[in-house]
Amino acid sequence: MKKIVLSLILCSFTLLAISQKYAFVDTKYILDNIPEFKEAQKELDQLSEKWQKDAEQKKRDLDNKVRDYQAEQVLLSADMRKKREQEIQKLQEDLKTFQKEKFGVKGELYKKRKELIEPIQNKVYKAIKDLAKTSNYAFIFDKANQTNILYADSKYDKSKRILKDLGY
Repeated sequence: MKKIVLSLILCSFTLLAISQKYAFVDTKYILDNIPEFKEAQKELDQLSEKWQKDAEQKKRDLDNKVRDYQAEQVLLSADMRKKREQEIQKLQEDLKTFQKEKFGVKGELYKKRKELIEPIQNKVYKAIKDLAKTSNYAFIFDKANQTNILYADSKYDKSKRILKDLGY
């Protein structure tokens, strides 16, 4: 009797698994076809490039100070050496602070990315969720990173549908 019940339960789960609907999307493709995302990404790239140039200039200034100090070190009095070393140390700290403020985990680039990109991503994920609910998909996979899907038949790709649902 236990074997029959166990077999019925196993068959039920098998049928349930077979009846599940699956689909996939390519979020990279979707985001690349949303003009607002492209504009936001361009703005972030420009901001990042500007700050990177600023950081490189600060590094060059620091390197010049160090080189000048090393060349003049033997000619300087103890007080002047100490003053120059403090200047160099301050420049090093300023550079680290600048890099942390701009590129750090909670830096300005992170905040700007969150401000510009996150609302667009949220719209996309909401559209994916709505598609899953309205079309009764049990799972929708993302093939953008190609880490989860080894093969995907393009007839199950719902990326264009998501773009259409978003109005693009």
